[in-house]
Amino acid sequence: MHEDIDALPGERQQAILEQLRQNGRVFSAQLAVQLGVSEDSIRRDLRDLASQGLCRKVYGGALPAAPEAPPLVARHAQQTVQKQALADAAATQVRRGDVVLLDAGSTNSAIAAALPGHMALRVITNAPDIAMALMARRGFEVSLIGGRLDPRLGAAVGAQALEAVAALRADVCFIGTCAVDAEAGLWAVDGEEAALKRALLAASSRCIVVATNDKLGTQASHRIGSVEQIDVLVVEADAPDIHTAAFERRGVDLLRAAHV
Repeated sequence: MHEDIDALPGERQQAILEQLRQNGRVFSAQLAVQLGVSEDSIRRDLRDLASQGLCRKVYGGALPAAPEAPPLVARHAQQTVQKQALADAAATQVRRGDVVLLDAGSTNSAIAAALPGHMALRVITNAPDIAMALMARRGFEVSLIGGRLDPRLGAAVGAQALEAVAALRADVCFIGTCAVDAEAGLWAVDGEEAALKRALLAASSRCIVVATNDKLGTQASHRIGSVEQIDVLVVEADAPDIHTAAFERRGVDLLRAAHV
């Protein structure tokens, strides 16, 4: 039986992907026992799957790969109902008079639209679309972080943006992330983007992370920060328990969006 499995790496890799889908992560030692092959065989499988973008290898096993993010203009049209529900929940986390650092991203654009206009908020953002949307509403003081504009991200990044953020102090930040895991923390796919997000985290007293289901339990290329830096994680109403329980065990406050 073991030889048959070892002779069919494609079938074995499908079994690994199925466990990854069901459990949110896999461990090489456990897979070797379950599938009756050596850990070296499992590690080769995980390398093959990672090279195809189907998972991301981590120490001792693998996590699901973060979903590939299309350009911002395309993301605005995706999961709009879910993002609006998440945004409505996230907007409840601001307090009157807060200085809010609002990162770029389609979900954060929805958060900007959901922010109340009667709480004397000062919003600082590196996203021109967010700045323009809030400038058209009453009740907000809006500042735009300058720097090199990345059209895919829809955001200012680079040295000038980092210098501007380093001079700020905010009450709360809403960090956009392409991947978040209870063990591995927060991740981005772009190095300059990740550096700017780390600066936003360092400049803020509280960190709110808003994540659609496809981002939970995944990992990308560039680390933003640890799970301990998340004060509140806002998730969809039907976020899988296997992921939410893992965050709660790490002491992260969870806020579920309303059902849609």
